[in-house]
Amino acid sequence: MASPFFADFGLMWYLQELKKKEFMRFKELFKQETSQLGLRQIPWAEVKRASREELASLLLEHYEEQQAWDVTFRVFQRMDRQDLCERATRESTGHSKMYQAHVREKFCSILVKEAIPAIHKSYDENIIQDELQYVESLFTPKTPGKVVHTVLLRGKQGSGKTHLLTKLMLAWSRGHLYLDRFFYIFYFCCQELKHLPVTSLAELISSTWPDASAPVSQILAHPEKILFLVDGLEQLGCDLSEPESELCQGWGEARPPRLLLSSLLKRKMVPECCLLITVTMEFGLELEARLADPEVRMLMGFGNRDIQECLYRVFQDLQQATEAFCIIQQNAQILELCRLPVPCWLVSTVLKLEMDRGADMAHACSRSTPLYASFLFHLFTPRMPEGPSWQGQAQLHSLCSLAVQGMWANCMVFGEQDLRRNGIADSDLPALLELRILLRCRGPEPRYKFLHSSIQEFCAALFYLLKSPGHHPHPAVAGTQDLLLTFLDKSRTHWVFLGCFLFGLLHERERQRLDTFFGFQLSNEVKQQLYQCLKVLGQTKDLHKKVHLLALFYCLFEMQDEAFVRQAMALLQELTFPISSRTDLEVSAHCLKHCSNLRQLSLSMKLVLTRGEKGQGSESDSDLLHWYQVCSVLTTNGHLHTLRVKDSTLSEPAFAVLFNQLSQPNCILENLLMTNVNFHCESWRLFEVLMHNPNLKHLNLSNTRLGHEDVKWLRDMLNHPTCHVNKLVLVNCKLKADECRVFASILMDNRKIRYLNLASNHLGKGVRALCKALCHPDSTLNLLGLAFCSLSNWCWDYLAEVLLTNRTLKVLDLSLNIMRDEGLNVLCEALRFPSCSLEVLCLMQCSITEEGCRDLAAALTTNGNLRNLQLSGNLLKDTGVKLLCGALAQPSCHMEYLGLEDCGLTGACCGDLATVLTSSRTLILLNLIDNRLGHHGVVLLCEGLRHPDCNLHLLGLRRTMFRPETQALLLDEEERNPNLIITDDW
Repeated sequence: MASPFFADFGLMWYLQELKKKEFMRFKELFKQETSQLGLRQIPWAEVKRASREELASLLLEHYEEQQAWDVTFRVFQRMDRQDLCERATRESTGHSKMYQAHVREKFCSILVKEAIPAIHKSYDENIIQDELQYVESLFTPKTPGKVVHTVLLRGKQGSGKTHLLTKLMLAWSRGHLYLDRFFYIFYFCCQELKHLPVTSLAELISSTWPDASAPVSQILAHPEKILFLVDGLEQLGCDLSEPESELCQGWGEARPPRLLLSSLLKRKMVPECCLLITVTMEFGLELEARLADPEVRMLMGFGNRDIQECLYRVFQDLQQATEAFCIIQQNAQILELCRLPVPCWLVSTVLKLEMDRGADMAHACSRSTPLYASFLFHLFTPRMPEGPSWQGQAQLHSLCSLAVQGMWANCMVFGEQDLRRNGIADSDLPALLELRILLRCRGPEPRYKFLHSSIQEFCAALFYLLKSPGHHPHPAVAGTQDLLLTFLDKSRTHWVFLGCFLFGLLHERERQRLDTFFGFQLSNEVKQQLYQCLKVLGQTKDLHKKVHLLALFYCLFEMQDEAFVRQAMALLQELTFPISSRTDLEVSAHCLKHCSNLRQLSLSMKLVLTRGEKGQGSESDSDLLHWYQVCSVLTTNGHLHTLRVKDSTLSEPAFAVLFNQLSQPNCILENLLMTNVNFHCESWRLFEVLMHNPNLKHLNLSNTRLGHEDVKWLRDMLNHPTCHVNKLVLVNCKLKADECRVFASILMDNRKIRYLNLASNHLGKGVRALCKALCHPDSTLNLLGLAFCSLSNWCWDYLAEVLLTNRTLKVLDLSLNIMRDEGLNVLCEALRFPSCSLEVLCLMQCSITEEGCRDLAAALTTNGNLRNLQLSGNLLKDTGVKLLCGALAQPSCHMEYLGLEDCGLTGACCGDLATVLTSSRTLILLNLIDNRLGHHGVVLLCEGLRHPDCNLHLLGLRRTMFRPETQALLLDEEERNPNLIITDDW
């Protein structure tokens, strides 16, 4: 038994295979064997109380490794545990060692083939100390005491995730990493897996083994000592949403790769193993919530020092490299591009070429498109005065054809047949590999990929100017308009640069370079096709829900054609997008300053303009200029009526810019919604806007903390003669009871306020002051929102008095307060009076039971004013709803909207509800979501829906709660009645 085996595997892993009684027997036999062998005795007291781990340590402390194993081997044989002896013999003779040697050779070869000398970090076979510490830390929990089994590593596409895993495999195989923790580490590339129809975990392990006979059962005998690396999970579209019945339990079961990995990640198979999963940033957000307690880490890419080192390795001159870095720093977009290792090398290479030929580096570094164009044209242009050869033109043309096929087929790895289909002959391949535009992939079969996904995307964009997509040999390749729609689609996961490159290639300078390189004038139709596509998008309802508008801004910015940007932005009337970086801010400013028909603008500013209160911070003059250009839409658009700024932090200078635009006479804004916004300035400056802008009608400051002095400032501004705000929303603003007196004075003195929502504030007894103000004869309030305001028993009398005396209040929301049946009884006493003018009453999750329904039913029969009643989340049960149905069926009840979501209902009340559907002439909306009505209950409802006197337009039901036959019944009912919508999207 070789001694390295002992250090690598540890005796304690074999001792842990013994049951409790076996372990005690082991100790007794151990004492006998050491005596017979004449070995030095370990004190029996220490042996007797030792755990498995402690006993292994004692053996190694008192004996040489070979002696320790020999005595252990003899004891196992006396205990008839020959299986442990055989396993140890097999493993020690080479399974893990052989696999590590295979991994070492394989992954070292990969790194050498893909090495780019200028990139010191990700593409060098020697792992550096910083990388070792980072990889070691992945399985170090952020929370002390937690054991990490799943790590989700998120990073931008092309940020070096695959190379990090390659370095991890190599470091482990060399004994530098995880040697005591993992016996085996297996790497699964999802880009390669997606080409397999079906496979099993056993087959995947065997495919990585050095020979055809992988000992899978022995490898999986210690699942807790195995790490699976799953690289690029987004390539499989594996979001863990599959039903449990489709997953596999055993490692020998064959499934499509997506289901196989879902089984592994959802711990249905080899649950004790460890997992390291890499995904793109967007896909990782969706996956995180579905994994079992993952440790989430970010791969940030290159920092400034890494970029500087890459530049120095390319330029070989410190002064020139420093000059290049200064130019890069002046362009936020290019600086962000250089965070990715390969693009950083590409940018450095192009800048060096421009400097060598005496050209302007700043011009070449203006946008990403000219950089990539310069890089590719240089590769395919021999150093001769007559320009590129026909062979270079043809090779680049074929590469573009291959690239666009890969983009539409979601394929980054190509076989030899793919290359030939797109015109790349066998004779072309050595030259393309030497240029490093293509790389040969790992694996026995000849497969190839582009040096970087961004280069593939550039070539794919270039294809659309070279040739009509209809002439492509692959049927998946679609036209220009489809490309733009796909690029802007919020659900896309793997297109990063493609749309931007397509727009960028339409710049006049780039068009001239393309015409010169290829020797003919390229297509002029693409720009018009893009405009027609944008025209269609501009007419799309809820555009922001379907289209990534910020991606569109990046496309238009890359084009640098002000006339086209002006035309495109004039098509858009509603914009919703986040600003998360300085680059986002710059491209947004470039586009928004050309808006002319904007109606609504919603944006968030996350850690971009965040200078502290003391004036020390991050934003530059250019940041503030770009922010000014964004805010200028308030004064340059004659139709803009709504501005929403949410989840943002604004420094004092940034707020001053916004305030200045809001205060201009030509700002016609009516709705200002600033929710969850942190202002680094005095609050009175915000409220002063109300005095300067008489057009404002609606102010929403929800989730923004307001103190007592802030509320007083607000009152003073609201009462100013030039302020015309009539709708005030202050949800979750940390208001207290004392602030209610201020709001009461607003209601008493200000006859303009019609809408006041103070939900999610701890108002408590302060509501009494509000009620007194509302009982005043001159009160003009129409809506009062007091949901989740800590209201309790003593306040219902005051609110009942409001219902009796106030003639203008139409909407009252008391949801999420502990009302109970007793409080409801007090309110219903007032509701019974026909003079009560309330039309909408929201009592969701107010701890009301079926007893409370008796009082509500009595009120509904005597007061015909109530049109909308929300009771969701109360345990009304069937008996309570039956009481309500009796009132709803009366001619005196004019209910239009009834909310009964999650009220503990069953099919027993559906007959009564069906009767209401046939007798009520006013009920048009009924919400029954999350009630267990059963098939029979739905049948009864459908009978009511079919009645000719039924006027219901919207029925809330969650179809997935029902059996297929019930779902089919609901579908038939919708098809029968074109005026009826059945939905769970309430």
